[in-house]
Amino acid sequence: MEKEKQLKQNVFDAAIKYYNAVHKDKKGFTPGDKIVYAGRIFDEKEIVNLIDSALDFWLTTGPYTEKFEKNFAKFLHIKYCSLTNSGSSANLLAFMALTSYKLGERRIKKEDEVITVAAGFPTTVAPIIQYGAIPVFIDVTLPTYNIDVDKLEKAYTKKTKAVMIAHTLGNPFDLKAVKDFCDKYQLWLIEDNCDALGSQYKYNGEWKYTGTIGDIGTSSFYPPHHMTMGEGGAVYTNNTQLYRIVNSFRDWGRDCWCASGYDNTCSKRFSQKFGELPLGYDHKYVYSHLGFNLKITDMQAAVGCAQLAKLPEFIEKRRENWQTLKNELKALENELILPEPTYNSKPSWFGFLITVKNDADFTRDELVKYLEEHNIQTRMLFAGNLIKHPCFDEMRKNNKGFRIVDELKNTDEIMNRTFWIGVYPGMTDKKLNCMADCIKEVVKNE
Repeated sequence: MEKEKQLKQNVFDAAIKYYNAVHKDKKGFTPGDKIVYAGRIFDEKEIVNLIDSALDFWLTTGPYTEKFEKNFAKFLHIKYCSLTNSGSSANLLAFMALTSYKLGERRIKKEDEVITVAAGFPTTVAPIIQYGAIPVFIDVTLPTYNIDVDKLEKAYTKKTKAVMIAHTLGNPFDLKAVKDFCDKYQLWLIEDNCDALGSQYKYNGEWKYTGTIGDIGTSSFYPPHHMTMGEGGAVYTNNTQLYRIVNSFRDWGRDCWCASGYDNTCSKRFSQKFGELPLGYDHKYVYSHLGFNLKITDMQAAVGCAQLAKLPEFIEKRRENWQTLKNELKALENELILPEPTYNSKPSWFGFLITVKNDADFTRDELVKYLEEHNIQTRMLFAGNLIKHPCFDEMRKNNKGFRIVDELKNTDEIMNRTFWIGVYPGMTDKKLNCMADCIKEVVKNE
């Protein structure tokens, strides 16, 4: 055992040397160098964890997965966390859990309606359509870029079963208004928290992390996000029944809730009756849902454990970088709409949104082109207006499969006039100032 421990340490020491020689940033920034909108921030600890997991060769979910789920739930002050292989899978699992027959009359059935927005990422909406439910699209407000809560009542019908929306680029939506609406009609609330990990909202007088106020929250650990595992995601909840259902759909649809590598946790493995199966059929092979295999590998979770320790620092740096850009660009508010945090919130920003005003002497596309030509990465607010994309062509043609409340005026404005730049922890003051200066040059020259 001691020999194995020493051999491991030798591997770790060599990996740390490699990190210092190859990955450690030793290069300063010079204007003209590429400024990426986001990226992974890591050190030797992630590499050592990754190698430790690889040497143990526990390839599927294992000890690091269990450790991350426990510590992540503790960070969010929530009971349960289930790791999965991506944020998109997290959204799929969160939605599918609400279709379970175990929820009785509250389950979402085909043709039921789910309120959402079109100004966001497609996998917030995709599970609704893939299952056969109906997304009901509400416009958003500027400059928060979140759902217009004044239209919730107009969106409601007797077929409404849930609200599934994201906190846009880290800015919480009006959780009090949305949660009150959901409670009034006994609707489920899924918080897509993939772009907002670490954001907080003051709910009933108490600061809570976004993703923990609704029935289910989701996170993504793709490299540009607040922390990374390369790929990876999480579903979290305080509801024991929903937790079990999420894990069932994630793990092939099985009824058994034993952790990977464990047997007979319930002590009833061969003594129960399910459906038309014979009495005592092995509970490990009883399926209560038509599920998926969306588990994560322990190697990814190992990276996540090291990243989680850095998360508070990452969150604070994102807030500082966002505020730097806000201060630098404040003088341009005659031409640009700058983002504003939602009332009663402390955003953990994913990016800095900018909308070019209608009466500006330049367009969004001209400003974006100038930034890209100066090696500054930009991004659209994802789909802009999801309904305008080819994936909706057939539904638009047949006028079937979705519903719009009033018009999506601001959503279209976002599609035509909005973009964002990065605030991730790898940004330095020099990079932030360079981005601000380039934007100022366009405004000044026009």
